[in-house]
Amino acid sequence: MIAVTPGMASDWTDEQRAIFQAQMSAWQKDEVVGVLLALFLGTFGAHQFYLRRTGLGILYIIFCWTGIPTIISIVECFFMPGRVRQFNLALATYFASQLAAAAPATVVATQSCPACGAPIPVGANFCGRCGTKTAGDRV
Repeated sequence: MIAVTPGMASDWTDEQRAIFQAQMSAWQKDEVVGVLLALFLGTFGAHQFYLRRTGLGILYIIFCWTGIPTIISIVECFFMPGRVRQFNLALATYFASQLAAAAPATVVATQSCPACGAPIPVGANFCGRCGTKTAGDRV
């Protein structure tokens, strides 16, 4: 599960959530694929290319004849799940920031709860914090 900065995703519309999910499903990486690439094609740096680290991938290709990338990629098999999670978290943060920047700011009129003083939207029938019945839409 991808965690997004608190307060951002809760204010999103259904359309923004759908856009976020579509972008994440198209771009996020799978941990198992990363481990398998490191295990079987790690000599050639396939796992580095998978995580968009082309510089390291090219370095693996240059030194693949020495056998050193093979040993390093076997060790990296154990670290790949964490690296893939970091990649996905960075991706989710980027997409969330793009959606937050594009979203217009909405202003919600609030009133305070007579019992606890918590801010509640105008027209609400109950307080979200203490549950006290408010005036709501009654006239």
